[in-house]
Amino acid sequence: MTSINSTWNWLHRGVSEIFPDRPDSHDPDENLQRRIEQSGQPLRVKLGIDPTGTDLHLGHSIAVRKLRAFQDAGHTAVLIIGDFTAQIGDPTGKSEVRRQLTGEQVKENAQTYLDQLRPILDFETPGRLEIRYNSEWLSQLDLSEILKLLATMTVGQMLAKEGFAERYSQENPIYLHEFLYPLMQGYDSVAVKADVELGGTDQKFNIAVGRDLQRHFGLKPQFGLLVPILLGTDGVQKMSKSLGNYVGVWENAVTMYSKLEKTPDSIIQDYVELLTNLSWDQLPDNPRERQKVLALDVVTQYKGQEAALEAQKAALSQGEAGTIPEFSLQNVEFPAKLFYIVSAAGLSKGSSEARRLIQGGGVKLAGEKVSNPNLVFEQAEEMEGKVLQVGKNKFARLMK
Repeated sequence: MTSINSTWNWLHRGVSEIFPDRPDSHDPDENLQRRIEQSGQPLRVKLGIDPTGTDLHLGHSIAVRKLRAFQDAGHTAVLIIGDFTAQIGDPTGKSEVRRQLTGEQVKENAQTYLDQLRPILDFETPGRLEIRYNSEWLSQLDLSEILKLLATMTVGQMLAKEGFAERYSQENPIYLHEFLYPLMQGYDSVAVKADVELGGTDQKFNIAVGRDLQRHFGLKPQFGLLVPILLGTDGVQKMSKSLGNYVGVWENAVTMYSKLEKTPDSIIQDYVELLTNLSWDQLPDNPRERQKVLALDVVTQYKGQEAALEAQKAALSQGEAGTIPEFSLQNVEFPAKLFYIVSAAGLSKGSSEARRLIQGGGVKLAGEKVSNPNLVFEQAEEMEGKVLQVGKNKFARLMK
């Protein structure tokens, strides 16, 4: 019994809400812990991701880490790649219609997502992971079946969705195809017979639609398990690449470490709880040391221990603050060659030395060695946020 409770406590870590949740109920349809204890077989735990971009940051990782926790507890993770829904785009939290993607764009994005998720999920243990593409069933729906799906909800119910309600009140356009998105995400739960669906707190409406559709199709309704939206490294707004307060899982170890090592005191406990398996009580009392432990642990997860330790050494070499100097690319006229950027950033004594350093293998960009001094970058966006390294001790983070 201890092991069951221990497992439940671990699955419950960092969770904002479970619904339905009647703690005193013995009905396994009203209490997830009861469902786990009484099912006698692995639950099917669903997480859907729409490959609408190419880069994942640590905010995206929270639900994926929770999916891994269910895997480790013996349950089946069902990862839905929304290759069909991505072509519409989730309207949640959007003040205007999302740009629709082509099938080829979605396919390319999906592969980059899977590559970035490998350090988190168990891809190896048989029976622990199903990767499904929702075009498998959504592309097969004919008009009569789509009309039946539409008949399960009213316009009033759709307008109760927070994003739609706001856009409607502001007289911003809402297109009919956007109403289909929650229904399609809900139908995913029908198709894979999900017992639990994971998502951020902004996904409650869509997950609830999945429960309604499962009930409509004669299935046992899934539980919704919601995780928090991660604040960015500024400690104020949610993590977002467009806001520049993100830590990308694709970034090199030095960049990740240096960003995490500056985590504000106000959010570091949330970062420890949501991004690591560390116990807060076992961390050092000194805030500076806690930042180092957090940074080292997260970077180790994605880049390995050796790379994380090297990143820590590199950060320490920049002084006790552990910061990497920033260089504004506004001082560079693009298109620009790499040797010129190295020189302009003050990492060499001049352009000639910059050329020699690059040709000699002494320069790295985003953790990758670069040997062509004449490599051309067309615009600042190609380099934004990346760390330029010369030798072992000279660094500059390139900022737009």
